[in-house]
Amino acid sequence: MTPDFWNDYGMPFLFMVLQIVITIGAVIFSVAYLTYAERKVQGAMQRRQGPTTVGPFGLLQPIADGIKLLSKETIIPSQANKPVFFLAPMLLFSLALVAWAVIPVSAKIVIADINVGVLYLFAISSMGVYGVIMAGWASNSRYAFLGGMRSASQMVSYEVSMGLVIVCVILATGTMNLSEIVTAERPVWLQILLLPMLVVFLVSILAETNRAPFDLPEGESELSGGFMVEYSAFAYAMFFLGEYANMILMSAMATILFLGGWLPPFEIQALAFVPGIIWFVLKVCAVLFFFLWTRATFPRYRYDQLMRLGWKIFLPLSLIWVVVIAGTLLYMGRI
Repeated sequence: MTPDFWNDYGMPFLFMVLQIVITIGAVIFSVAYLTYAERKVQGAMQRRQGPTTVGPFGLLQPIADGIKLLSKETIIPSQANKPVFFLAPMLLFSLALVAWAVIPVSAKIVIADINVGVLYLFAISSMGVYGVIMAGWASNSRYAFLGGMRSASQMVSYEVSMGLVIVCVILATGTMNLSEIVTAERPVWLQILLLPMLVVFLVSILAETNRAPFDLPEGESELSGGFMVEYSAFAYAMFFLGEYANMILMSAMATILFLGGWLPPFEIQALAFVPGIIWFVLKVCAVLFFFLWTRATFPRYRYDQLMRLGWKIFLPLSLIWVVVIAGTLLYMGRI
């Protein structure tokens, strides 16, 4: 291998592999301690303590949970379609990881800085429906199948509104490159104009990730756990990892599209010394706190209420707002 070949191909390849390994490790670590944070936050909101026994302040509880799930026996229903049964959780988990390829966590840290990063993210998030349907169908259980159908219709319904919200951001910034969306100039009037779409996006990602108060696919009271009801041990753990990895991914999307990504929130000289990745992590944590807060605060919606909110409120509102933003930008001479 010549030095030129190594410098042109070998070093960039190793650097990319290192980036991928670090990204996957960081996401899995974040997923583990997001479960700990969720129990602690909900414990505080419900006047409880949360995990306290395993390790100091209960910090080793996620590791204990992981060991417990990995040591369990995997039970497969006798009438299940075994290849599809195991492929479903792997698909959901892998999609949650693959999407991080285009997420810029700072000005220079991104695996693939492609010009259609928004389309890539939207395509990957849309494919999660297949994993849910596969899990519900392959289990050969009517409860799992009903949960899969509920989840598929819920995710498709709110993806329409999310797509229109993203169109508003693309109109405002003039690009589909995620790094350029962060650095695009946004006057105060444009930020205020995008504020209603931020609210729609935050509620939509709750429905997209099947989180409370929109956790109808996993309704314990009527579906006994939804599409995951027949899963156990490592396969169940992969569903669990995929759900929380999707929460972190959606929080990162909200940070990039609306909250300025790695940029400091205010143009203050003292804040410029804080590394961009720290601002990115803090903003993602703020959106994740919104996930945990809503779960501890709101009761579960009925299915008809969920669909009415998506199709009769969010869809018309986001459609009207696309026209409003396009008209305002045209009037202001920005397009």
